[in-house]
Amino acid sequence: MDAIVRPAPLIPPAPKVHAKPLGLTPLGQLRVAWEMGRSLIGAYCEEDYESLAAPYMFMGQPGLFLNDPAGVRHVLTSPKYARPVKAARSLKPLVGEGVLMSEGETWRRQRKSLAPVFTPAAIGGLLPHFVAAGAGLAEGLEGRDRANLAQDFHRATLDAVLRALFSRRADTEGAVLADLARRYMEGPAHFNLMDFVAKGADDLLFMDGARHRLGRRWFTAVDALIEERRAAPHLDVRDLLDRLLAARNEDGSPLPDQEIRDQCSSMLAAGFETTSRLLFWATYLLALDPVTQDRVRAEVLAFPAERVASLDDLKHWPLLRSVLFETLRLYPTAPLIARQALEADVVSGCDVVPGCMVTISPWVVHRHRRLWDAPTAFKPERFIDQAHPWGLEAFLPFGAGPRVCIGAGFALAEAQIVLASVLARFKVSMASDRPVLPRASITLGPDHEPDFRLERIVQARP
Repeated sequence: MDAIVRPAPLIPPAPKVHAKPLGLTPLGQLRVAWEMGRSLIGAYCEEDYESLAAPYMFMGQPGLFLNDPAGVRHVLTSPKYARPVKAARSLKPLVGEGVLMSEGETWRRQRKSLAPVFTPAAIGGLLPHFVAAGAGLAEGLEGRDRANLAQDFHRATLDAVLRALFSRRADTEGAVLADLARRYMEGPAHFNLMDFVAKGADDLLFMDGARHRLGRRWFTAVDALIEERRAAPHLDVRDLLDRLLAARNEDGSPLPDQEIRDQCSSMLAAGFETTSRLLFWATYLLALDPVTQDRVRAEVLAFPAERVASLDDLKHWPLLRSVLFETLRLYPTAPLIARQALEADVVSGCDVVPGCMVTISPWVVHRHRRLWDAPTAFKPERFIDQAHPWGLEAFLPFGAGPRVCIGAGFALAEAQIVLASVLARFKVSMASDRPVLPRASITLGPDHEPDFRLERIVQARP
């Protein structure tokens, strides 16, 4: 019997890996700042994908570049480390003091009050919003033979999150919010050189004019929605705003309007942009791997998205779920995590002094040559039998420790339903052979938005 010949796994295009470290001299450190201002994954070298822990000095500040999974978990869970204050510069004008940006006791209180909002039962109640958004996207693609899916996924995930948050559609009542969110995340939210140079969140604010102007308009719009809902509450729980209005602090008091506004803003910023990018990269990988795409399509045709009524229904799509996890490995939503040491410590055999900046790159950890088999290859099967793959030591798509993303279940459910809705109707391929390279800022986006070819699936009649 002839042996089964399996195609070689897909190796998707990736940015250049420098042969040697760039930051060994003062001039080299300026180049690192420049490269990372353009893309947070643009300055890595061959050594970074081999070492587990490497001390460094950057512009007079000691640092530790950390890839060792045990060390990473220690830093992300230990009270000896805190998020650098200037890390909030790019998003705080849009999300305020919500759970995404808060620290210490304020964060712990907010996280506890938000826990009921993201239980499996609560997410299950939002599934009709995701199904409606996926159906709307698929219907909008009808009659088109090519599409800029980066933009289409932006619109679809904005639609999904606005439906889930406010029971508003992105193309009607939520159009103003959708426009403000899209403009902010595609422009002012991106890191710039001043964000690296600034010493704190409030330094060089004259450079942040666009951020604060759009942020003020966004807060005004969200405040109006909250006031409107308080004046005419829903008789039943329909969306996340209903749950936030019903949430209580430990003393039984309701959440203040400003906190509700900031939590809504955090959910939108963390939900729409990250899920949009996940959908784009997953579709790009499937366009380059038509064999896997056909296998995923067989799953979603056997159990269409419109039949999803509970989270258990998503178990009908094990390969689709694995594709999303492998996408998150190759294209982690948050490309860089930083923590600053508050006191002396030893991490992965390296001495850490107070003030040391610990740099963790999920991009590098997920592609590390000592941590993964075929680290640059697209192999979704590696997750097929992993019930909870985010528990894998070297897998950090949603962070780790106490600040692990509270909305991970929300995002995965939304992404599965929206992608299933598209693949059930269309075969997707690339309209051009030009490689799409990731570029990292707030999230990991493409260096250009390619067109995808769409071929309508004709299903056989029973």
